Amino acid sequence: MTLERRAEFLLLFTTFCASAGWIFSKEVIQGLPPFGFMGLRFLTASLILLPFCLKHFKAVALGDVLRSMSVGCLLGGALLCWIYAISVSDTLGEGAFIMSLSVLLAPLVAWGLFKHKPVREFWLSLPFAVIGLMLLSLSQGWQGSISQLWFLLAAFFLALHFNFNSRFAQRMPVMLLTCIQLFVTGIMGLLLSTSVEAWPSAIPSAIWGWFALSVLFATSLRYLTQTMGQQRVTAANAAIIMILEPIWTVLLSILWYKEAMPAAKILGCSLILFSLLLYRGLSNPKIRALIKRSDPHAS
Repeated sequence: MTLERRAEFLLLFTTFCASAGWIFSKEVIQGLPPFGFMGLRFLTASLILLPFCLKHFKAVALGDVLRSMSVGCLLGGALLCWIYAISVSDTLGEGAFIMSLSVLLAPLVAWGLFKHKPVREFWLSLPFAVIGLMLLSLSQGWQGSISQLWFLLAAFFLALHFNFNSRFAQRMPVMLLTCIQLFVTGIMGLLLSTSVEAWPSAIPSAIWGWFALSVLFATSLRYLTQTMGQQRVTAANAAIIMILEPIWTVLLSILWYKEAMPAAKILGCSLILFSLLLYRGLSNPKIRALIKRSDPHAS
């Protein structure tokens, strides 16, 4: 097996870890306050990664560390919106597809912040995603639920994080950058929890079991395998593989929670998935070259 193929399997495993994290998180917040859970989860995960990052601190300027912490606030905002959405939602599957829209929101954010106009492939894909979102709200009488709005806000924060984080990822070791941002997310969660949440007097031992799975499997191992996989896989191939996360989430949610998936939601999720595949596929340099060869007038 080639190194690239092994890396692709690592990314495939990453998508399953990420989707399992939705189930783990939903189970944990049955006994822990949502923001407090996120604080403990990401603070613990950052401490697990810290020993692997100590050697990099001496080689990084303090200003870069502080700026990476500010970018970590965007990640923290996204994940805190996400966990709140999970706490008020009974449909994890549709939430996963809404969160995946961060891929399509990122070009719009880059256009607004950095004047980077989206490519033609983006505009071709966007209508399918919009129609898909509308279909996800069909069962609510065309009115978006509160959880859908929070998932969408989380996707927007992720798009912001993607744009700023891509700049720092080229200036700092990836593991160190990840560790710092997980730490910031953890601190944000704990600060918000102490301000607005009440902790239960007793927490069942089963909850701590789900918490351990969330920290070790869905956070530390997930980010580690993702980093290892992305080192030997092209960005286009990695992006296609990572799109599998909402699909796994839907399947796990149906199996674990018996989540109902009426025809409108299935069609909505399918259109969102199609829009992502279309955008990623048309953005692939090989496919773009093939289109240009077949159509000399294509730009």
